Amino acid sequence: MSTDTNAIGLHTSSATQLAEHLNVLLANYQTFYMNARGYHWNVKGNQFFELHVKFEETYTDLLTKVDEIAERILTLGHEPMHAYSDYARVATIKEDTHVSDGTACVKGLLTGYKSLIELQREILSVASDADDEGTASLVGDYIREQEKTVWMLSAYLGE
Repeated sequence: MSTDTNAIGLHTSSATQLAEHLNVLLANYQTFYMNARGYHWNVKGNQFFELHVKFEETYTDLLTKVDEIAERILTLGHEPMHAYSDYARVATIKEDTHVSDGTACVKGLLTGYKSLIELQREILSVASDADDEGTASLVGDYIREQEKTVWMLSAYLGE
């Protein structure tokens, strides 16, 4: 193995670039996860039962993806961010506080998913250029799932 490659055979410079992008994605997932938890806890109104369950499903899925992204960063030979101060500094998804209206919560999910999809498409391009099938497959799967979720949330909102 060449000295300019990591343990999985990717060029170290490419792995570093991918880890940087993945850490930004991780920060966004962590923030989005907390938003979804807040929606779950605080939603009120006649859609409470339906949305309470949906938000739990959402944050559970996001938590799984947080772990998968962190482990991918480690697989690339780098350290995942793990401080909320770092997440707040780099995340483009911002905290959504004091939200209890069901429609506003669903709109928050929709906005968050659209942001994640945009970031993941950038990572997909970088991973493709680096011949990193592992990262490309991971984010490609996320994009496919989340595009369908965007369609469904949009339909729910009548958009």
